[in-house]
Amino acid sequence: MLPASVNNFVRVERYITARDRAATPPPEHLPENIKLAFEEGAVFLSVNCFNAAGTMFRLCVDRATTALLPEPNENGLNAAVRRSLGLRLRWLFENGRLPQALQDLSHAVKEDGNDGAHAGILTAQEAEDLLDFTVALLERLYTEPKRLELAVARRAASRGTAA
Repeated sequence: MLPASVNNFVRVERYITARDRAATPPPEHLPENIKLAFEEGAVFLSVNCFNAAGTMFRLCVDRATTALLPEPNENGLNAAVRRSLGLRLRWLFENGRLPQALQDLSHAVKEDGNDGAHAGILTAQEAEDLLDFTVALLERLYTEPKRLELAVARRAASRGTAA
């Protein structure tokens, strides 16, 4: 038996709820704004809020792919392509800025992401397709390059050379 209330020894920040269930962790080495959107989407998915989850995963893809566009307009890149995720994804695949292996699953982002954001009709499977594409894309764009960079740095450090 404690001589005093446990509240004298701890600070309660929030209650444990369904959102604390095992949500999918974000891929490593993401920019903070993409990581926060991913975590929010994963929480929504874990509590069966499929439209909200899909919308947040679509936001992750939108932010990540906007950063891939070159500054000058080239090869058909214009304001409409910059603004529309569907047009942007097509342009990025056609111009070799995204891996072709992701192209088939990218249709889920365009169609299902829009359905979640505008029509509110996403199913669990569609939200999980969006999660799968988002994870694959973010790992290719951020996690894999950073891991390789860190591996090169470790190797250089172990050999006593500068990377």
